[in-house]
Amino acid sequence: MTGYYRPVARFGELPTRHSFPLAGGLCWFDTVAVHERGGGVMTMPANEIPTDVLDKLTCARPTIAGMTMSRPNIMGILNVTPDSFSDGGQFNAPAQALAHAQAMQAEGAAIIDVGGESTRPGAAEVQCDEEIARTAPVIAAIRAQSDIPISIDTRKSTVGAAALEAGASLVNDVAAFTFDPALAKIAADAAAPVCVMHAQGSPETMQQDPTYDDVLLDVYDFLNERIDAAVGAGISRDQIVVDPGIGFGKTLEHNLILLRGIAIFHALGCPVLLGASRKRFIGTIGGGTDASDRVGGSVAVALFAARRGVQILRVHDIFATKQALDLEWAIGGAAMT
Repeated sequence: MTGYYRPVARFGELPTRHSFPLAGGLCWFDTVAVHERGGGVMTMPANEIPTDVLDKLTCARPTIAGMTMSRPNIMGILNVTPDSFSDGGQFNAPAQALAHAQAMQAEGAAIIDVGGESTRPGAAEVQCDEEIARTAPVIAAIRAQSDIPISIDTRKSTVGAAALEAGASLVNDVAAFTFDPALAKIAADAAAPVCVMHAQGSPETMQQDPTYDDVLLDVYDFLNERIDAAVGAGISRDQIVVDPGIGFGKTLEHNLILLRGIAIFHALGCPVLLGASRKRFIGTIGGGTDASDRVGGSVAVALFAARRGVQILRVHDIFATKQALDLEWAIGGAAMT
């Protein structure tokens, strides 16, 4: 059987004699949980796992779009859509979008993620011309005012090309280049970093009874395959970010399993992005009928992920998330010196 290695990440206390840094950051591990399909989970000392796996778990991740990966970065969400689940219609006017991007940067966002097509469950596909009209002018306006990294959240090559020409820094594809494989070549030709995300099905159908043999390992295998596909298209492996796709073709229990096991994705050797902000499962567990009532739960999930070495947190609530992270790192980081 093939083993999948999940570091048992720790943060905020002195490392042990036999510990290793996780992905070159302040989190560390001295124990690894080994998952096998149909074979359960066992733990073993980190210094006993295969050398190539240990190298992937420990090596520092290169800078992505100007962002250091040694501590968490906040990705601010800017949906220029009429129908996104949390903020649809709030920022689809160019002036409102620019003002919101500037506010997010002032609050501590390290990168702004611009999306012109809602990917909420049940959302219909947006035509390319409309998606370009929504996103490219906003990206150009942000770039004219700031050098902050900008990601384009799209599945489509023509949209990605227009965004990169307008000043985008990173391509964030929720379909991991399965919807429009030409998008990978567009990113490669521009030498742009990318994020590949797992989704089961399209936004229109993804929440219609999603099923997996083993959601954690199935998502891992998918991301591993999509990394190889991106490299094959000419994208440098050290410029690829992975995202397990919370809420994209997953039940509440699937989401929880992925969050509990999020550190397993470090074994892919790439930075990890988590986008769980304000999603429905937070309200189901913690209360909050409206998406805007899920700030506290979203921050809790972000902190949980940060303590497991996740390098990019895609969130709506920049100030609340950054405040929590700054306190966590001031307390926990100081405890490690």
